[in-house]
Amino acid sequence: MARPRSQHSPASFASDTPTTDAADPVLRLAGQLRRRYKGCITGELILPAQPGQYAPIPDELDPRLKKALEARGITRLYTHQAEAWQRVRAGEHLVLVTPTASGKSLCFHLPVMQAVLERGVKALYLFPTKALSQDQVAEVQALNEGGNLGIRAFTFDGDTPGDARKAVRTRGDIVVSNPDMLHQGILPHHTKWAQFFENLEYVVIDETHTYRGVFGAHVANLMRRLQRVCRFYGVRPRFIMASATIANPGELATRLIGEAVSTVDQSGAPRGERHLLLWNPPVINPDLGIRASSRSQSTRIARLATRMGLKNIVFARSRLMVEVLTKYLKDVFDKDPRRPPRVTAYRGGYLPTQRRATEKDLRAGRVDCVISTSALELGVDIGSLDVCVLNGYPGTIAGSWQRLGRAGRRQRPALGVLVAGSDPLDQFIVRNPEFFLGAGPEHARIDPDQLLILLDHVRCAAFELPFRQGEHFGDEPLEELLGYLEEEGVLHREGDQWYWSADSYPANSVSLRSVAEDNFVVVDTTGGGKRIIAEVDFSAAPMTLYEGAIYMVQASPYQVERLDWVGRKAFVQETRVDYYTDAIDYTRLKILDDFDRARHPESTCAHGEVHVVRRIPGYKKIRYYTHENIGFGEINLPDQEMHTTAAWWELAPQTLEARFDSRQEALDGFLGAAYAMHHVAVLRMMSEPRDLGRAVGDGDARWFATVGSHGRGQIRDEQGAEKSPDAQGRFRPAVFLYDNFPGGVGLSAPLFDQRVAVVHDALGLVGQCECTHGCPACIGPILASDETRGYSPKAAALRVLGLFGEAP
Repeated sequence: MARPRSQHSPASFASDTPTTDAADPVLRLAGQLRRRYKGCITGELILPAQPGQYAPIPDELDPRLKKALEARGITRLYTHQAEAWQRVRAGEHLVLVTPTASGKSLCFHLPVMQAVLERGVKALYLFPTKALSQDQVAEVQALNEGGNLGIRAFTFDGDTPGDARKAVRTRGDIVVSNPDMLHQGILPHHTKWAQFFENLEYVVIDETHTYRGVFGAHVANLMRRLQRVCRFYGVRPRFIMASATIANPGELATRLIGEAVSTVDQSGAPRGERHLLLWNPPVINPDLGIRASSRSQSTRIARLATRMGLKNIVFARSRLMVEVLTKYLKDVFDKDPRRPPRVTAYRGGYLPTQRRATEKDLRAGRVDCVISTSALELGVDIGSLDVCVLNGYPGTIAGSWQRLGRAGRRQRPALGVLVAGSDPLDQFIVRNPEFFLGAGPEHARIDPDQLLILLDHVRCAAFELPFRQGEHFGDEPLEELLGYLEEEGVLHREGDQWYWSADSYPANSVSLRSVAEDNFVVVDTTGGGKRIIAEVDFSAAPMTLYEGAIYMVQASPYQVERLDWVGRKAFVQETRVDYYTDAIDYTRLKILDDFDRARHPESTCAHGEVHVVRRIPGYKKIRYYTHENIGFGEINLPDQEMHTTAAWWELAPQTLEARFDSRQEALDGFLGAAYAMHHVAVLRMMSEPRDLGRAVGDGDARWFATVGSHGRGQIRDEQGAEKSPDAQGRFRPAVFLYDNFPGGVGLSAPLFDQRVAVVHDALGLVGQCECTHGCPACIGPILASDETRGYSPKAAALRVLGLFGEAP
């Protein structure tokens, strides 16, 4: 039951609020936070405990599997596990949507292992990360040992040794892999897997909610290729999928596999009482409206929890913040290096052995507090946690609940605290608690038929097997695509079939995640030796491995002495400094060509090719604890550039002069309009926000616009220096929405086609918002009253959108 509380006058707790149980430390901590920091708590939600709902073990379950379950203390199933068993055994495709630690794994392990024991069939498990794959293999092995089943389960990923791969293909009953390996390492070599495919009866896809946006569109096409290869070997596998809570699990699952899917979403697992607090840091400078940092508040809550003996997790929104928070907590709890650490960090970039060791320590209860990025958001088994702290709003309702669900895994009471940062979206959430507490999870959307993505997978599929006339692959006319590839010289037609005729290996040039593959390695040269201590992906390297950067591993600082950009190596040495470093970046955009234009009397919308430049000119040195800026350094790295496609909207110069009293008002209007149009476009394109980039600039890359620290639009030139809008000779701002991937992925063309609907929906989004002058729910961080500006940013954004949408 939701209990939003006013920020300025928190309401007293209702009479049905559970009484704090002094014997339970979680409830004691929750009560202590309410009493001592009630001015910070703007809203709360109390979810009562729920008893378990059970069903008997199915009579037809193999006695050996029954014995395996009994060895683990399982003598009955939860009702959702029993329903899943019945639906899968009836031959249905299935998606499961139940909370964390509700026993989803057994929902697919039992029918799969039963079929292996009954008929010797094969199963393919797909997980988005290697850590999850390792978890599931360990669980299958535990069942194996409990019932002496003899089922062979192996992982097949990039870490699988070459000499073991043949054994996996020929001897594995359950092969556990990931979409990337299926794409590049299995389907193109399916003839080596013939024995496996001929007996493939089940495909399990876990964490289905992660397959959305561009990544989801790639995976949906990958499933088309998998089903096509399966048909070649005469099999039609059943799909069992598992997902975190999203608004449309059945729809997403159906889009992923292209067939009807049943949904099981009523959990029978017991659940302990859960408390959620929305926390706004206190104001420390009323004149300037400055609040205490979310860092200080999150560490305070984690310290209290740890001192009370509660296992807790803190989620941070960046790898840098993970390291800063880890240092602050280690400074309190891990002062003695001779004692095992009570605090640990977990994030991408750590070596696999280090991550596996951390997971093992968490499961064994040897760690009291873990600080993580979203890397632990997924269902890796990390044991029993009591408290979850979100250092900043993750950006979505679904993502917030997924992280908060990591606490309370063992049916005990659990506490979650969402600590707001200073950015406008966080402040909107905690100042309007009913928005978060009353909202459902977002929809996960994909469009598998985005032309460029579809074409990439048609190439890959043609390499795997010839296409026949009349064959289907998605909803687009296939023969037209095959004809285009024939003209391109990669396909050759003989009769009613198209054969791959190029020397290239198409899967190698198609990345499902559309990121560069070359990671940087971090080499510690302290004392004259050379030891690899971390890996950093290509996109993050310029922001973290520049010369002079402080790179942290488990809060231990290393200074980057030299960066070998070509060799993808950063050489570091241990150091002792009282600061960390944070890079500064900006993006500018230049129009190269327009493919199409729609002219209106006062505005123009166009679609074309653009050049995007991301530059990282320097970095700040920030002192620990005080967070004051104590220095600046220059960064000399190549610009990150890409050609992509975009749709953009601009107003005629005479319209700007006539409709706006100042260039500043017009600039704020453009920034607000861009924010609203971006969010509308994401929904219309069935993509993720990160799939589409947005920018406001002049189209010649001479200046670009950003939102300053006081919520006011500002202009920066090519070098990143701030300029006054009035100092620009030519002032012709445009809103750009661009494909955020090199070469584009086919989003901007349909966006241009839907330009009228995008502007219309953005007008509705802003116009129907109940705020007065603008908020993160409509125009983003353009926050200031018209008393301080002389105009309303919301009204300026509505004026821009209205001019974009005027009929010819």
